[in-house]
Amino acid sequence: MLTKRIIPCLDVKDNRVVKGVNFLNLRDAGDPVELGKKYSDEGADELVFLDITATIRNNKTIVDLVERVAENVFIPFTVGGGVTTADEIDTLLRSGAEKVSINTAAVLNPRVLSESADRFGAQCVVLAIDSKRDPKTGRHIVHLKGGREATTIDTIEWAIEAEKLGAGEILLTSMDADGTKAGYDIELTSAVADAVNIPVIASGGAGDMSTFRDVLTAGKADAVLAASVFHYGEYSIHDAKEYLAKEGLPIRL
Repeated sequence: MLTKRIIPCLDVKDNRVVKGVNFLNLRDAGDPVELGKKYSDEGADELVFLDITATIRNNKTIVDLVERVAENVFIPFTVGGGVTTADEIDTLLRSGAEKVSINTAAVLNPRVLSESADRFGAQCVVLAIDSKRDPKTGRHIVHLKGGREATTIDTIEWAIEAEKLGAGEILLTSMDADGTKAGYDIELTSAVADAVNIPVIASGGAGDMSTFRDVLTAGKADAVLAASVFHYGEYSIHDAKEYLAKEGLPIRL
């Protein structure tokens, strides 16, 4: 059985790590270079860096900041935000990232997934999906531009299509659960995990350590992404790993 991964997330705005609830009301959480090093030293399995306003500003992900974070971490490092082309992925990989996540651009131009997978290998291409439940239909719908723009695309159908196009991993964020600490969206995560044959990272809703266990078991996720519970010191990565190991999950201690 493959080891389950714990992945801290650095949501970056104006060169600072921030965190909100349901993608709103952002508050400062620290310096991305310092936090990245801290999590690397604490034994995080991977790190995710997301420039959360790059798409809205029509700016590219901040390459110099990515380079500084990469110099201080010694674990796999995924970068996303404002990425639109395979050439930009190339730049970020050369800047120190091991994987690059694409969200809005992949929906607007799905060919970028296949082109990037052909050039760099599917293992470097992470499809980020920001998903929100439509209260009228109950369907989970893909959202773009940092969650600000709804589409009519079904989340599960898009995950299936993206895998065919070349995505090697899915970073799945439940906008409904994001920042609430009430637990991950088990139904959504398990539905996507059942529909694809590539790893699914669950994001949105990390609370007490049992929420990790639940989404890794009932939710069938391969990894958990979390931010505020680590940023604000509610518990450490080591604490979470020890708990999950005692719960019988395969964890790299």
